[in-house]
This record gives sequence, structure tokens and C-alpha cells, in this order.
Amino acid sequence: MRPGIGVSPGNVPVYYGGGHLKAVERRVKVAEVVLRWVIFGLGVLAAALVASDTQVTNIFSLEKKAKFTDMKALVFLVIANAIAAGYSLIQGLRCAVSMIKGSVLFDKALALVIFSCDQVMAYVTLAAVAAAAQSAVLGEFGQSELQWMKLCNLYRRFCSRVGEGILSSFVVSLGMVSLSGLSAFNLFRLFGNNKGKTRG
Repeated sequence: MRPGIGVSPGNVPVYYGGGHLKAVERRVKVAEVVLRWVIFGLGVLAAALVASDTQVTNIFSLEKKAKFTDMKALVFLVIANAIAAGYSLIQGLRCAVSMIKGSVLFDKALALVIFSCDQVMAYVTLAAVAAAAQSAVLGEFGQSELQWMKLCNLYRRFCSRVGEGILSSFVVSLGMVSLSGLSAFNLFRLFGNNKGKTRG
């Protein structure tokens, strides 16, 4: 009888799916590694784009310099992306070592910690992108009711680069949301027949 095949009370072959489950877990591990390294790269890119962005312009013969620290939402965006990149680097190394060794002790406590951290990072990156996007909209279109002018008319290059940083940050936040789903899978698969085993 082939592995993974059993016989039901009615003498009908039944496939238990052990090999299929291992293949799914392997794909989940590969996806997790790829996502964590992509988030690391885009997080560094987003933080660098925004943090290094400056532009000097003349307003009524006065020289004004725009930088990311002038907007608290952009400071939050840079910090959130830096944290996400650092966290993804650490977790990416853990995943890579796990795949190289072929097995790693993966108990419920560790899975719960990783799941919780992924959830927190997903919320933080989404909040940072939302705050920065709101500030960017105000900078691009202004607010006539409050007599806020369109600042991006004066700092076009600065705003364009910030937009690139926000776009990269948005991809980072989507990646963190996807990772929180994968870590949920890694956590909840430990409940049931396979709990407490060493994971390959």
C-alpha cells in the first residue's frame, strides 16, 4: 500500500494528504522568505527616499528649504519603514537558516510571538502610509477652506520623491498584511494532530 493511502471501512482507498500538506508548508516557507526580503529592500528604499529628500526654493526672495522633518507624518513614515526593514531582516535570516538546516523547533509560543509581531508591524506600516498619504494630498491640492496653499506647486521635486517613498511604503504595508496571514497559518497549523512537532 502506498504511503498516505488508507482503507475506509467500506474498502475504499482514502488519501490522507500528508505529502500534500508538506508541499503546502514548503511553499508557505518560500513565500515567507521572499516576502520578508522584499519588505526589507522596499522598506530601506522608502526610508532612504523620504529621509534624503530636500529641496530649496525662493519664496518672495526668501530661500526656503523643504525636508521630511517638516512634516510629522513623513517622520513617522521613515521610522515605520526603518523598523519594518530591520524586523524583516531579522525574520528573513531566521527563515533562511530554517530552510538551510531543514528543520527548526517551531512551538506555539514562538509562532504566537511572530504572529503578534507581524500583526503589529502590519498595523504600524498601514497607519504610517495612511498618515503620509493624507499629508501628501493636502500638499498637492491644498485646502482652500482653511487657506492652505498647494505646497507641491513650490516643491515639485520634493513632492515627487515623497510620492515614490509613499508608493514603496504602500507595497511594504501590503507585504506585512500578507505576512500576517502566513504567520497566522503557521500558528494555527500547530493546533491539531501536528502540534508540538519539529518543523522542517
